[in-house]
Amino acid sequence: MATNVYFSPKVRSEQNLYEDIVIESLKMYGQDVYYLPREIVSKDNILNEDIESNYEDAYIIEMYIANIDGFEGDGNLLSKFGVEIRDQANFIVSKRRWEQYIGRDGVNYTSGIRPAEGDLIYLPMSKSLFEVRFVEHESPFYQLQNLPTYTLQCELFEYSGESINTGITEVDNINQNIAQQTVILVNNSNGTNFAIGESVAQEIGDTDEYVTGRIVTTEVVDSTTSKLFVTDWATTDGEYHEFTVGSNIVGDYTDATWTITDVYDINDTADKVAFTSDPESRNQDFELEADGIIDFSESNPFGELGG
Repeated sequence: MATNVYFSPKVRSEQNLYEDIVIESLKMYGQDVYYLPREIVSKDNILNEDIESNYEDAYIIEMYIANIDGFEGDGNLLSKFGVEIRDQANFIVSKRRWEQYIGRDGVNYTSGIRPAEGDLIYLPMSKSLFEVRFVEHESPFYQLQNLPTYTLQCELFEYSGESINTGITEVDNINQNIAQQTVILVNNSNGTNFAIGESVAQEIGDTDEYVTGRIVTTEVVDSTTSKLFVTDWATTDGEYHEFTVGSNIVGDYTDATWTITDVYDINDTADKVAFTSDPESRNQDFELEADGIIDFSESNPFGELGG
């Protein structure tokens, strides 16, 4: 027997009312979070993995944390590599609000039409950064023949060298504090200083190839000398190169040109760069041991074949 033709669950006015109530509930009981869409810079098409990702935008939006008894997941694990924190959380966000403020139809344009796996959520309440692992778009399941929310199943983000440069200090400090940094001493040649967040480049010989990085911190030594803390280190030719002493380093938008006078290493003393010898991480111990084992000048990971 067919359903009753005099009753319909797809009344548009009722769907809008239901969605309005959901949005109002999220505003009352939710948390303001920052949503960071992922930009894939390079991708491994064989393994279908992102090699390099950037997070250049952060949009504030209200989300409800569905885990009422605290974060889920495996919790804190003590492994042979140290303590691993595997907290998980489910965030509920209004579909309409996401489209208005973040999605393709909103003023803040992203490349996706819905939240995507790999995007990040920064929760100011716990100062935690979560990675979206799965987007459930069918819960609750068609109560009024519509889907008003997304449920984002997230896990605590494991940083692996991604560039986080959103302009939100609280969020960008994560990149600044834990990213691997190269520290260089430079001498000014034209009186113009570099700025935090600026990209810098140094030409590799006369090859039109460059070593690049992004400044996360600067320290003024004197009127003509500064110390630059550079992260997001990369090379345009795909081989291993470092910033070298004696050559110029050029910025991307200030047109500043400085000469590198020293490149600090983890073995340098604290009065030069303050690479602390953390008794827990044993940075200097591992560095000294690795210098006698690993040849970091080797550019071909497959041996001598092909140069």
